Amino acid sequence: MNDLPENLFANAVWHALQSKHSHLALSAGEASRYPADVAPFAAVATPSISALQYLHSLLTPNEYVWLIGESYPSISELSCLGTLMCLQMVLPDEIVPPTPISNIVPISCANANEMVALTDIAFPGFFRSRTCAMGSYYGIRSGDGQLIAMAGERLILSGYPEISGVCTHPSHRGKGYAASLIWRVAQDHRREGLVPWLHVSAENHHAIELYRRMGFREVRRVKLHRIQRND
Repeated sequence: MNDLPENLFANAVWHALQSKHSHLALSAGEASRYPADVAPFAAVATPSISALQYLHSLLTPNEYVWLIGESYPSISELSCLGTLMCLQMVLPDEIVPPTPISNIVPISCANANEMVALTDIAFPGFFRSRTCAMGSYYGIRSGDGQLIAMAGERLILSGYPEISGVCTHPSHRGKGYAASLIWRVAQDHRREGLVPWLHVSAENHHAIELYRRMGFREVRRVKLHRIQRND
């Protein structure tokens, strides 16, 4: 059975930015972040005052980012606007992805406007114009060509790509599209010897139920802090 090693996943954004996503990283001292048009995530090497001061230097006035961690010290230059508890879940080795449905197609940054419009219905602000640069994405289109469902990759750690951006248009829910797209992404990961995992809000009971039915297993809970530069 797979696990998600604590040394990587307690600070997954940091380790992604220091490895597979180093080409996307904006860094200063003990802090790193994704560009604002890629993802609203940042990280610090340790939860220290000096690291948060470095983070402050990477943010524009009144900009916010999300940091994973149990707690952070307070500094006058930054405010915490709230927290979000998330589950980290992994797909165990013994779960065999079924053959995905045939109408799944690759999508890319050429489809960024459609992808942002679709995800903004479900989780506004998280998927941005260049989030698609973080990994591979797949979608399902309606008969008239509208993008109605999608899923792909977000945080990439060595051996552990995150499944994310899972979204179905409200008028097309209940057709199994989300599961089919997750299986399509997971199939790529299994073919490459990688371990699929994901984050999900602890309050998103519908999604958690779906992931558990598919065989995903909860490994740990992590807290996301919404941190804003004050000036």
